[in-house]
Amino acid sequence: MSPAHPPETTVSVDDLRQRLKRKSRLKGRQPGDAARAAVRALIGPGPHARDTLIEQLHRLQDTHGALFEGHLVALAAEMGLAIAEVAEVASFYHHFDIRADDDTPPAMTLRVCDSQSCAMAGAASLMAALAAAVGPEVRVIPAPCVGRCEQAPVAVLGQRALPQATLASVQDAIAAGDTRHALSAGDGAFDPAAHGPHEVTGPASDIAPAHVGYAAYRAAGGYALAAEVVNGERDAEAVLTALSDAGLRGLGGAGFPAGRKWRIVRGFPGPRLMAVNIDEGEPGTFKDRTYLERDPHRFLEGVLVAAQVVGCEAAYLYLRDEYHGARAVLEHALAELQADPPCALPRLVLRRGAGAYICGEESAMIESLEGKRGEPRLRPPYIAEVGLFGRPTLEHNFETLYWVRDIVQRGAAWFSGHGRHGRTGLRSYSVSGRVKRPGVKLAPAGTTLRELIDEFCGGMLDGHTLYGYLPGGASGGLLPASLADVPLDFDTLQPHGCFIGSAAVVVLSQHDTAREAALNAMRFFAEESCGQCTPCRVGTEKAAALMARADWDHATLADLATVMADASICGLGQAAPNPIRCVQRHFPQEVGL
Repeated sequence: MSPAHPPETTVSVDDLRQRLKRKSRLKGRQPGDAARAAVRALIGPGPHARDTLIEQLHRLQDTHGALFEGHLVALAAEMGLAIAEVAEVASFYHHFDIRADDDTPPAMTLRVCDSQSCAMAGAASLMAALAAAVGPEVRVIPAPCVGRCEQAPVAVLGQRALPQATLASVQDAIAAGDTRHALSAGDGAFDPAAHGPHEVTGPASDIAPAHVGYAAYRAAGGYALAAEVVNGERDAEAVLTALSDAGLRGLGGAGFPAGRKWRIVRGFPGPRLMAVNIDEGEPGTFKDRTYLERDPHRFLEGVLVAAQVVGCEAAYLYLRDEYHGARAVLEHALAELQADPPCALPRLVLRRGAGAYICGEESAMIESLEGKRGEPRLRPPYIAEVGLFGRPTLEHNFETLYWVRDIVQRGAAWFSGHGRHGRTGLRSYSVSGRVKRPGVKLAPAGTTLRELIDEFCGGMLDGHTLYGYLPGGASGGLLPASLADVPLDFDTLQPHGCFIGSAAVVVLSQHDTAREAALNAMRFFAEESCGQCTPCRVGTEKAAALMARADWDHATLADLATVMADASICGLGQAAPNPIRCVQRHFPQEVGL
């Protein structure tokens, strides 16, 4: 028996319009008129590209002191995004402070670095003293490495760095209410290539050194190479050959040959893009900040040359949020360059990170540049083929591009002619810890730790003898003083369970222990894990808890190390076991082996 047909009903055109109108309304919380007006006044009427989300979040927080829920709802509406999507991005990054609409954020936020170099310089006691001394108008929180390890211990009040911080100096800064970074003068002189190996910086506390301005850079021959390449007066193949002959490798840590990378990316059909990593979050590393604060145009010329040779129509520069002074310098340099270009320019876009170490990983940085959570991608495909916005992408570290002009103009032999102990090239070592003169040291590749300390750092601090060192920041492992004569370079440290990475060298003395340094590193990894994969998310937290015990459970730590190294998606989890294994291998007496 067939079912009875329901009675026919007539639906008017107006009824249909009302139904569609109801379905098109946003579900959930609706933006208030005042919040929407405030957001629109700040970011403009739009339309706003999806990839600008993090920039808009920064504008909101810089203006209002926090990210209030009502503003986030309004921002979602203005950008045509789901509220959940905006909230999940904002909550991913450490520097965003999400608050209820009726909450009042503290007038100032004081971050005290607690990574290795600052921990050795007394950050814990400074933090405790500050927490007891400051009033409720100041929020005091620990922070991972802020990239000023040569000036340890470091505190940051708002956006103002306080080097060699003491209770008195921080209280003075709070009383002055100055939370802005000092501005840099554009009348500096800086040309490290002309000096060859030398001490680039010492422990000076200047947080806004003078930089080389546009006019002075051009007067000294700056941007001539970029103009020659763009105008076809210098062959792209000659540039590629110079980079390869010089042996220039990626100086952010991976060490991939630069010339080969350029050839790979330019081999994929365009349009192509460039993404430059200036996130420099590896504890112990500050070389990129040092060069950027003093010589921004040499770096930008490298960007222009790379973009032309590889055929990139735009270059995205991803700068870590902690580098407020460097950002002001780079913004000014970009404005100078674009106001009086020496040649046709690619589109140059400066983007600001938000406090996430994981965004130093190339695919996580790509995700962040697209306005998303900084979670590493599964590979393949590799970003050289499918990168930013799905296009072939040339990804480089800041320092790699910084040396392009000098290598091409001075000749490959200038760069490759330096080196010690069978290694070739120059390396910028960020040295901190128990030495008399920490700072950036431009030294021959293959320089040993002992040579670095004696020739470039003025020796060990009085009353300190060498006990051990981290050759490549928190992720590079730990080595004992007995291995202080191993050449520091790519491929030389792997036999000892370490790697050079970004050449962040932290020197330990008899007043330190390797197990405390390893624990500091593991706590950093646990805090900075993006949480995407279980081996890293759970493994780092579990390992840190086990390493904090008086007696190490070596069997369990070994299992955790194996799982993290073998099953983590990206380099953070894969390198996290290095501190464990190095302590067990090189400092067994500290952990009962």
